[in-house]
Amino acid sequence: MHAFTEFEHQGWERVADKYDSVWSTSTRQFIPPLLDAAQVSAGMSILDVGCGPGYVSTAAAERGAKPIGLDFSKEMIAIAKKMFPNIEFREGDAQDLPFADASFDRVLANFALLHLSDPERACAEASRVLKPGGKFGFTVWAPPSESPYAKIIDDAIQAHADVNVDLPAGPPHYLFAGREEFRQAFERAGFDGASMIFKVHTIEWNVPTARYVFDAERNAGVRTAGLLARQTPEKLSAIQFAIEDAVRPYARNDRFCIPKAAYVIAVSKTSDR
Repeated sequence: MHAFTEFEHQGWERVADKYDSVWSTSTRQFIPPLLDAAQVSAGMSILDVGCGPGYVSTAAAERGAKPIGLDFSKEMIAIAKKMFPNIEFREGDAQDLPFADASFDRVLANFALLHLSDPERACAEASRVLKPGGKFGFTVWAPPSESPYAKIIDDAIQAHADVNVDLPAGPPHYLFAGREEFRQAFERAGFDGASMIFKVHTIEWNVPTARYVFDAERNAGVRTAGLLARQTPEKLSAIQFAIEDAVRPYARNDRFCIPKAAYVIAVSKTSDR
C-alpha cells in the first residue's frame, strides 16, 4: 500500500468511531445534491466508494436503488453494518475495486478521493466498473477562496504551523484547479468530459463552541491531525487561538454556524467503453 494511503487507512481505523458524531453533520448535507447530480433512481445498482458509516448507501436505498458500500477501513465497515444491517458493505480499495467490468449503473464517492494516494486511478477504476453510459458522482472540498471553513483552517496553518514536517506526500488538498482540469482528468479516465456537471454547494456546519473546530481537526481527522500532531506546543496553541478567533464571527445564538463549500461533480462514462 502506498505510504499516503497507508497513513490515511491507519488514521481512519483510529478515528472511525468519531466520524459520525463529529463530521457527518456537515458531510451528510452534501448527499442529496450528490445523488441528484448523479441522477440516482429506483432499480439502479450503486457502488458507494469510501462509504464510511454508510449514509450515501442508505440515501440511495431510500430512492429505491440497490447499493453496495465499500471502504478501506474495517472499522468503518463494522460501524456501517451495525447502523444499516440491511445494506451490503465490504472492505476494499477504491484504487483496485474488487468488482468486474461494467457492474454498476452509478459509482458515488462522498469526500473519499482525497484520502487516496492516486485519485485519478480511483476515477479510472470507477469508469471500469461502470456500465457504458453510467455516471460517476462525487464531492470534494472547495478551496479557501470559495469556502469560509477551509479559509479558517488554511489561514491558521499558513500563519502559525511548521508545514515542513514528516508526513507522507498525498494528493493536493484541493483536487485540480477547477472545472477544466476536472474535465480533462475525467476524459483520461474514460469519461465523456462534455457530460460533466460541476456545481459549488455550500452548507452551514453548526458547532457548539469556537474551540470545537480545532478539537475536531486535531482529534477526529487524519491529514490535518497528522500535521497538528507534529507541531510544537507553542505553535499548536497559536493555531488553536487563530482558529477560535476566526470562528467567533459566525456566532448565532448559542451556536457557531460556519459555511462549508464543496464541488458536487457528476460525469457519464463514454458509451463505447
